[in-house]
Amino acid sequence: MKMSELVEGVMIEGPKWPEPVEVKKTDRLTDGIVHVLGSLAQSSVHVDVILTSEELGDIGLRRIDCDFTSEPWKVFLGLEAIRYRFAAEYDPLLAMSTSKIEPLPHQIDAVYGHVLRIPRIRFLLAHDPGAGKTVMAGLIIKELKLRHLVKKVLIVTPGHLKDQWKRELKEKFGETFVIADRGTVNALYGESIWTKEAHLITSMDFARQDDIVASIRSSQFDLVIVDEAHKMAAYKYGDSITKTSRYKLGEALSTHTEHLLFLTATPHKGDNENFRLFLDLLEPGFFATSEMLEESLRNGENTLFLRQTKEDMKDFDGKPLFLRRHAYTLTYELSDPERELYREVSAYVRNQFGKALSTDKKRNIGFAIMVLQRRLASSSYALWESLKRRRKRLSKLAEDFDKSQRGSLGVEDIDEAEDMNEEERWKREEEWEALSVAENREELEKELRTLDGLVAMAKSVVDGGSEIKLQKLKESMEEMASREMDAKILVFTESRDTLQYLERRIRSWGYDVSTIHGGMKLPERIVAEGEFKNKSHVMIATEAAGEGINLQFCHLMVNYDIPWNPNRLEQRMGRIHRYGQKYEVHVYNMVARDTIEGKIFQRLFEKLDEIRSKMGSDRVFDIMGNIYHKKDLAHLLVEAATGAKTVDEALDEMEITVDDDYMKKIHEDLADTLATEHIDFVKLDDIRSVARENRLLPEYTSDFFLRALTKAGGKVKERQNGLYTVGSVPRSIRSVEAYG
Repeated sequence: MKMSELVEGVMIEGPKWPEPVEVKKTDRLTDGIVHVLGSLAQSSVHVDVILTSEELGDIGLRRIDCDFTSEPWKVFLGLEAIRYRFAAEYDPLLAMSTSKIEPLPHQIDAVYGHVLRIPRIRFLLAHDPGAGKTVMAGLIIKELKLRHLVKKVLIVTPGHLKDQWKRELKEKFGETFVIADRGTVNALYGESIWTKEAHLITSMDFARQDDIVASIRSSQFDLVIVDEAHKMAAYKYGDSITKTSRYKLGEALSTHTEHLLFLTATPHKGDNENFRLFLDLLEPGFFATSEMLEESLRNGENTLFLRQTKEDMKDFDGKPLFLRRHAYTLTYELSDPERELYREVSAYVRNQFGKALSTDKKRNIGFAIMVLQRRLASSSYALWESLKRRRKRLSKLAEDFDKSQRGSLGVEDIDEAEDMNEEERWKREEEWEALSVAENREELEKELRTLDGLVAMAKSVVDGGSEIKLQKLKESMEEMASREMDAKILVFTESRDTLQYLERRIRSWGYDVSTIHGGMKLPERIVAEGEFKNKSHVMIATEAAGEGINLQFCHLMVNYDIPWNPNRLEQRMGRIHRYGQKYEVHVYNMVARDTIEGKIFQRLFEKLDEIRSKMGSDRVFDIMGNIYHKKDLAHLLVEAATGAKTVDEALDEMEITVDDDYMKKIHEDLADTLATEHIDFVKLDDIRSVARENRLLPEYTSDFFLRALTKAGGKVKERQNGLYTVGSVPRSIRSVEAYG
């Protein structure tokens, strides 16, 4: 065939391929040499080949014999079916036209200006939090499916985000995904869920388990998307490289998929070698050395990643998408009964930890103490309930001490616990509450007597109504309500016990209250979200409201307790500080300044204010977990609570000098050096205009579907509001779907 005949949309065939090839794109490299991109007509396998003029001689156009002797309606519907098949060629934003979204400039630029231009997608989207990376991923999935380039899609995400992904992909893109976990895997006897299902979502910490990684290696995917991909980390120490189990999962995914997309808001932690190893998962060996990567970053030359900061994100009118955030620390001091309770519980915690030091249970007890200390910091009621559960479980242990010896955590590390969904994490925490270091019955009975006293003290504080923190919350809510008519207030807590306690108390103050917690299924959470939007004054929520729920109609938030993992604070803020928020966000953090953890949190917020002032931006809230480089705040809190460190020693470790060198490090953590500032709004407007011109109107699509279904023998009945009931599907259509 002639080179001039090789145009987009034609079907070619020859000895190079087992079936005809549909040409998607051609590029003439030099005289007599052409680069062809396309896919096999039947199997949709991607084709990427360079052909010489001699090789073109062995290739011919696939001819279609047609004498137009069929009935006119068959010819018409046949041609329309072909037109729909090639709709993506004429509507550059077809996925947008068929989805319930209004993409923003930076999303269109990322998807259509960068990712979809790559024949084999190996790419990192590293936009700031709140940029809508789920929307961008959904557009990419939809476009690749419409172009018949992908069928099998796997999404890997932290465990607590699985439901959010499933919900958004269904609601916004009409894509149905199955969640793969231990239950679904075990339910398929003799079958692999990775080969059985076309659309899957799984958690990173489930997928990294040895047996699951092995089954993934025996499967093949067309597209894999990894959210929070920075968790797949490897580190270089001298000449050796240490790979985490999550990184090894990334290696398995990389070699068993055609297209690989990474999503993260924190891609670069100031360690170029760590970042180079991370990019190695996308394209092994792309950057041979960290020096090559540094040079690429300096020159702004890369084809592997794209990043936009919040400051650069604007709508089509040039207005900023994100308004400012303001954080305030509401400090208070404990009442005398609370202070006495706090002192006694702290002494108990330290005593238990001291005993654990001489056993092999140090790590287990550290976890258990963290749970107890968190309950103490949350509310007296939560502590009371936790102590009662602990006493009940240890009493059962005492009944047959020798046979029912102490349990174990069942997790590898705190990160794994943090990535669990909330219901599972609560279940595990209740188990940890019952861990004991008692070596004999006498020690256990002594501990039970101590618990009896603590339970009585906690009950006295709760019944006496002397909890200062609760009074402070009431005053703050009254002040917010006085400033804004019909103000909606979101109150966050880590503890389900505290949530139930606050719900009763806040209702008694005259507020309508909605709740969201990890024991609710996603549909129940969505109902509660709507109730809060349309009726309630107050939403009391645990971390589950940070997972798949969008509350940007509210701009006032109170952190009744502070999570020991600062990343959880970021997630909480992200529920209201997101696109669509019409007001500046105000966040109030409640801190007891005369407690150990209160002093540590107060120092944290002071440093955040100092850094924010130096930056002139509130973006520091997006990396709260990283402002103390290479230090684990949760670990520091445990050490201070157990007496392993004094409060002064802990505060000294938190002392940082916010100078130019430190600010340079902060900007590295924010990955500012990776950011691309320029978006061509004129070009994006042109693309949108062409898409509006060429898109297939919904009414036309509806008419084509109804005519085709009826002619094929199907039965359809119109109801109301444009909805139809399909009474029967013709056997011929069912066959096409089954084998198609």
